Amino acid sequence: MADEMAAPPDPTVSRRRWLILSLLFLITVINFVDRQTLSILAPLLRTTLHLSNEQYGRIVSAFQFGMMSGEFPMGYLMDRWGARLGLSLAVISWSAATGAQIFAGSGLSFGVIRYWMGLTECGNFSGGVKTVTRLFPRKERTLAIGIFNSGSMVGTTIATPLVVFLARRYGFHTAFLVPASLGFVWIVVWWILYRREPKPAKEGDIKQESLRTMLSQSSSWAVMMCRFFIGPVIQFYWYWIPSYLVDVRHMSFAQIGIIGWLPFLLGDIGGVMGGGAAGFLQRRGVPILRVRQITMYGSALVCIASLIVPYTNSAAIALTLIGIAMLADNFLSANMYGAITDLFPDHQVGRATGLTGVASGLSGLLFPLLTGRLVDKVSYTPVFIMVAIMPLLGTIALFVIARKYRQHRDLTISQLDI
Repeated sequence: MADEMAAPPDPTVSRRRWLILSLLFLITVINFVDRQTLSILAPLLRTTLHLSNEQYGRIVSAFQFGMMSGEFPMGYLMDRWGARLGLSLAVISWSAATGAQIFAGSGLSFGVIRYWMGLTECGNFSGGVKTVTRLFPRKERTLAIGIFNSGSMVGTTIATPLVVFLARRYGFHTAFLVPASLGFVWIVVWWILYRREPKPAKEGDIKQESLRTMLSQSSSWAVMMCRFFIGPVIQFYWYWIPSYLVDVRHMSFAQIGIIGWLPFLLGDIGGVMGGGAAGFLQRRGVPILRVRQITMYGSALVCIASLIVPYTNSAAIALTLIGIAMLADNFLSANMYGAITDLFPDHQVGRATGLTGVASGLSGLLFPLLTGRLVDKVSYTPVFIMVAIMPLLGTIALFVIARKYRQHRDLTISQLDI
């Protein structure tokens, strides 16, 4: 499968890899606090700026369009210059954009700034996956990805009470500025601790494949189609659940601050569980294709729990079902990113992750527009039906399209480097 071509690990870096992973986890937390701030404040800002759900959906789509535009350039940057510099530049840019939201006074200005944020926030995942491939052996990668990816759920978990507290106590400007400042602090720590970035042996001799060459591979289309369907699901929960709880479940802004974070906590647990389950199966010699099938099909089926949400009269049951679906979706995502490291050599991982982000950005651009129109014209019910089945569609697409999985169906994780 993917060629490792890795140099013997630097002992100093090897000892520090878990510390560096903790920094990747932390910046992912900060990233998602940044991006969640707007969705949490949406009930207030929509009233202040007189925005409809459809107009709010356009702002969300502007962010996703930025993500789609920036994914491949960010992936190329990580492959070409490494994550130490690439991730630093990405964090500087999106933190500045987060703070700039205090100057937005209309839906248009919010859309422009959110597009700017999306252009470089996408570097979080391409930089994170790139760092994991350089620091961790294959048998540890899915767990490492699951840990840093779970920062997305931790960020969304703490964002709700944090942003509500800051907005109620100090005003919404402070709710934008505090998360923005955290990114700049992180850069200093990252630059100090991640001083030596290991590179695979002979990487400088490897010809960097063109975009056209990568798009000719079935593996590229497999992971792109997988993320096309899976990406908008968790984005729906991130960006629309606060508004859903206010509009449909009639919760107050204060109540959302108290209990609205609970589904995101379950999502956080799911990311770690997804990586841990894959590692457990890999250590027992289960072929990598079977590992991905078990973890991804199983969690995709659990995602169907969200189908019941609009049909229950209990807000508590609805929150529980949303939490279960988020746990399953994040469990699935950890293995989706793990599949990228299965199917691509290390020197392509950044760009491959970027390509999946382009696909996710496209669906993430279209889905909020559709969501806003459905919510305004119909209800949240058809949206919950869609997010219930999309993870399963993405999983099916991965295994149907990726020829490399079928060609190496009996290989275990330890045999991928042979």
